[in-house]
Amino acid sequence: MGQTLIEKIISAHADQPAFQNDIAIVDVDAVMASDTTAPLTIKGFHEMGGTKVWDSSKVVFVIDHAAPAPNERIANLHSFMRDFAKEQEITLYDAGSGICHQLMVENGHVKPGQLVLGADSHTCTYGALGAFATGVGSTDLAAVLLTGKTWIKVPGTIKIELSGKLQLGVSAKDLILFLVGQLGIDGATYKAIEFTGEALTNFSLDSRLTVANMAIEMGAKAGFVDTEGLNLSYEFNDIKPDDDAIYEKIYSFDISELEPQISIPHSPDNVKSITEVEGITIQQAFLGSCTNGRLEDLHEAASILKGKTIHPEVRFMIAAASREVYLKALQDGTAEILTRSGATFLPSGCGPCVGTHLGVPGNEEGIISSTNRNFRGRMGNRNSNVYLSSPATVAASALYGKITNPLALIKEAIK
Repeated sequence: MGQTLIEKIISAHADQPAFQNDIAIVDVDAVMASDTTAPLTIKGFHEMGGTKVWDSSKVVFVIDHAAPAPNERIANLHSFMRDFAKEQEITLYDAGSGICHQLMVENGHVKPGQLVLGADSHTCTYGALGAFATGVGSTDLAAVLLTGKTWIKVPGTIKIELSGKLQLGVSAKDLILFLVGQLGIDGATYKAIEFTGEALTNFSLDSRLTVANMAIEMGAKAGFVDTEGLNLSYEFNDIKPDDDAIYEKIYSFDISELEPQISIPHSPDNVKSITEVEGITIQQAFLGSCTNGRLEDLHEAASILKGKTIHPEVRFMIAAASREVYLKALQDGTAEILTRSGATFLPSGCGPCVGTHLGVPGNEEGIISSTNRNFRGRMGNRNSNVYLSSPATVAASALYGKITNPLALIKEAIK
């Protein structure tokens, strides 16, 4: 019987064949926890009698969700993490280093074909590399710190076949918003998703990370982007599903006519084409997060805003996905273009996306954001309205103070 991608990876880590609905005990290649989950993980590790993690080279802690610390309580939690990381000789990325998921990929902590766990729901991002990566609770992660193993019920798989080519002005973020709108927030609950097809072949790593990142917004346990055409700085085995693999569902979409997409309040799957929502006033724009804070995204915004100034009634905030991304944006002039347009760069981190630190909107304000969730209160104020979009749409909307199709501005930029 043929296997899907997730069945193949789980089988390789269980040292025996595994298929849908099997319970498998697997070896874990790497784990990650952030400042929202690492303190509970450490506490659980000690309560289980832990004294030394199973493999210090495979454990990564990141301080990124409320960083730098906004108050005494969180500062002490950060110190707790630093002390544990030093004691255990594990990798710690401190405040300002970047967003956990960006750092895991950027610094080679996850590779194609691996099985990686993170105490964060968007760990599925690493599926852009063809890895099985999923979010787990702090207690589950504590047990992995002890043993290097976990148990998994093998999910069924949904295949999404994508044909055609994205139009000018439409990006990977528009594509994944469209797919979330089509399947719904519970359309792939505890399933794996394989994103495949000719449309993805020329996608950059940045774009693939965006697609994989939002698999969780459909309820998926994991999301895999076909590695066909993926360029990495190292050699890797291109894992493919078997031709006779069994899928629970198969969806096919031609993306050639796709318009820019907007997720309107208050659910990621409440998705409209931009022509349905153009003109809605916004007071705040945010470019960043583990979905869209990479160099490709900053370039997209800068191409639209070069030589222009954002609307006087809009606050435009940017958080690069990592310090390395920010440094590259400084070196190639992107950061200067965006700063001169009126944007404010924040420390690399997750704070504005989750509403824990920096950029909390006011009551009844409209926010256009390149993040992944717009549930009520997600950005820190349940009385605000968050619209999700691509980086290009964020930049165009910041320029005019209302939700704006970026196409005309993109055409102007490439003349």
